Amino acid sequence: MGRREQREHIFKLLFMTQFNSKEEMPQQLSLYFESLEDLKEEDQAYMEEKYQHVLEHLKEIDQILNEHSHGWKTKRMSRVDLTALRLAVYELKYDPDVPVGVAINEAVELVKRFGGETSGSFVNGILGKVAEEA
Repeated sequence: MGRREQREHIFKLLFMTQFNSKEEMPQQLSLYFESLEDLKEEDQAYMEEKYQHVLEHLKEIDQILNEHSHGWKTKRMSRVDLTALRLAVYELKYDPDVPVGVAINEAVELVKRFGGETSGSFVNGILGKVAEEA
């Protein structure tokens, strides 16, 4: 499984956390991974680890987003846009293995696929501001 596909699964897992309680998530994660065909153990381990790392840094990530999204605090953002932004900001700030351009491009592609009509430009604009600081 390639990084793009792994990133999409991590995005979906993070999205699910907005609809499930903390207590429900272990079972939801298990069900999600069971639904994936031909899932390699190392792919699952990578996705679970990155998912957990994003959650560990969520408070700082949301603070960064709120500082760079004038007029659009995280509480007002669509859940799709917010999830993609959280994953991308994690990659920009905490994952040195992901180049800045890749983190931004992948987030934009995710919201173009799953978000609204203006999601791509919205996410690109915010991540551009965050990347200037990184």
